[in-house]
Amino acid sequence: MTAYDPRAQTGIPTEPVGSLPRPSKLQEAYAGYDGGTVTKEQLQAEQEEAAKDSIERAEATGAPIISDGEQRWSSFATYPITDTLAGTGLAANLGPGGQFFAIFADGHGRQLPKLTGGPFRYEHFAAESLKKSMAMANKPLKQAVIAPSMIVLLYPLKDEVPGYSREDFEADIVNECERDIREAFAAGAARVSIDFTEGRLATREDPRNPWTGAGLLPHFVELNNRVLERFPPDVRRSIGIHTCPGGDRDSVHSADVPYNNLLPHMFQINAGYFLIQLKSEREKDGVYESIGKNLRDDANGVAQMAYLGVINPGNPRVESAEEVRDQLVRASNFIDKQRIGATDDCGFSPFSIDEKPNHGSPDYARDVAFQKIKARVEGTKMAAERLGVS
Repeated sequence: MTAYDPRAQTGIPTEPVGSLPRPSKLQEAYAGYDGGTVTKEQLQAEQEEAAKDSIERAEATGAPIISDGEQRWSSFATYPITDTLAGTGLAANLGPGGQFFAIFADGHGRQLPKLTGGPFRYEHFAAESLKKSMAMANKPLKQAVIAPSMIVLLYPLKDEVPGYSREDFEADIVNECERDIREAFAAGAARVSIDFTEGRLATREDPRNPWTGAGLLPHFVELNNRVLERFPPDVRRSIGIHTCPGGDRDSVHSADVPYNNLLPHMFQINAGYFLIQLKSEREKDGVYESIGKNLRDDANGVAQMAYLGVINPGNPRVESAEEVRDQLVRASNFIDKQRIGATDDCGFSPFSIDEKPNHGSPDYARDVAFQKIKARVEGTKMAAERLGVS
């Protein structure tokens, strides 16, 4: 695992969630690949160009740790099992037409593939992309991976998959998720965060999407801990959990759900740190208070950190550094300042084909994203100076 000091450059640590808007040219290549007019080699060439540009522009913001923007991925949720969102290159024992992961506020939904049998195996691991990006980067890279609690939604909510029990499926998930994290660290990741966007959504009563009202949150926590228990405390300090109310087409899926339905449960996950959407949250003080109350001094050998969202990727307005500073200073009234970090609310574009109605175009959204990241870095430094954190 790459040695990395989160406080070295900014006092208060700061890092991204992961994804960046894909350029229009890359999104067109994905669509062309699905349509048979673009070859896999042509798609990969566009992915490499976009990843290189993402790394160079992220480094130029002054950020102490960056990501490659997930330019080579179909989405944060499906990168292990398919080449594209349309299902081109789908892994074995999967087919189209599974249950919906989420119904977003603007009415659109995202559907998962259907599990048709076992065993379940990843087709791709995050480290495959990371290895390519390591050769392009001059700064530490973080890697996001999907949570076992998202992958478990491939299994039908009520039906059995013939010849493949839910128990066997979950055992396979835990093994694959563990391998995903281990290989990311082995490839050089300085930090690995687990996307847990389904956490808050799990407490939403929505008749259009039955799994969200099925009381699955405690089981989600258990599944994540089954993976994390395979890592010692010194590794788990560098493993994070990311939560947000979704982010797709500038829309969200669970912002109306009270955060306290999730937070006391989420901090029972034995991760070292949490990346928590907060900039777009309307009432922040109650959330800060809940974080301060539930953040654990000893999560199976690890003192937990809270990285607070200070940037809203769904809004094209660029936050000022002063705005970032003031939010972190305010949060320190409720959370120990030594246990606060800064992040973005969500990935800027978790899906490879992502229209941006609030921004006007993915290319403009991409330019805005780097401006926002720069503001996050500068504002975090200012907050550290104001609070005397070094």
